[in-house]
Amino acid sequence: MQLRAVWGNAPLMAASAGALIQDEHGRVLLQRRGDDGLWGEPGGALEPGEDFLTGARRELFEETGLDCPNLTLMPLSEGLQDGPELFHRYPNGHEIYIIGMRAHGTLSAAALEQAAPDDSGETLELRWFPLDALPDLSNNANRASMNVLRARAGLPPLPLAPTPPAPPVGNFLMDLRRVIGPRPWFAPGSNVLVTDDRGRLLLLRHGHTRLWTLPGGSLEPGETFAGAAARELFEETGLRAAHLIPLHMFAGPEYRFTYPNGHVVDYVSVLYRAHGVTGTLTPQDGEVLEVGWFSPDDLPGDEELSGELSRANLRWWRTHG
Repeated sequence: MQLRAVWGNAPLMAASAGALIQDEHGRVLLQRRGDDGLWGEPGGALEPGEDFLTGARRELFEETGLDCPNLTLMPLSEGLQDGPELFHRYPNGHEIYIIGMRAHGTLSAAALEQAAPDDSGETLELRWFPLDALPDLSNNANRASMNVLRARAGLPPLPLAPTPPAPPVGNFLMDLRRVIGPRPWFAPGSNVLVTDDRGRLLLLRHGHTRLWTLPGGSLEPGETFAGAAARELFEETGLRAAHLIPLHMFAGPEYRFTYPNGHVVDYVSVLYRAHGVTGTLTPQDGEVLEVGWFSPDDLPGDEELSGELSRANLRWWRTHG
């Protein structure tokens, strides 16, 4: 609320986790929300340093009083939340773009008898609903989540509500930093694996840190992870990819990074594999100090890499190729 006092109603990006819970009949557990009286899956914004599964478990317990032992993150093809259609305006006028992950689990129908939401007023009612008889849903994030489950059940998708066009690409994080200072903040973004015909990996020495990292960068409000990957790849290297394949989501306390200027970010990052790369490698002036092609045996040492996210990206590449 302190941020909104100076930021106003303008859009923010909310790193959020949703919990899709189904019973033995395939019905989905929905909560009637306290803010607009409409329905949606349990879920909400991550706490600083939290990963998506931990956030989904916490939100499920806070909003229902239930624990789901088999709750797991969905694969990226179903679990990833992003894009301009996930815009939401709260009744108080605050605007957000929801980005994040969905988790899925199962509970018996009888488990609802033990439900005990906290006393915050976020949950007015809990109920199981068949996927072909859903109530009025709160926003497009909830509709998109229900469409994931409806696709699994062979049902047609629900139409999404119209949303305003995404703001033009600017420098959202820099603008936000002028308001929040160096405090920790979620930085959703994308990184890209680009290899040459000898199987060597492209790394960039970044101007801000003077450390090696993959091509990539932060999302702008309303942008998809894939869109940010393509934009940052071209901006930093002059290269384009015909296809960007999502590989893995990296999020959690181990991916906190402090920049030389003291700004602290909690990275929420999707790793992509570039296919069909074209163009002339042209490092971004001022942003990229140096480029290099590295085989798995001659990668820079950990101390030369830009934090744990870069190290984890390269471990993933070494392991999976």
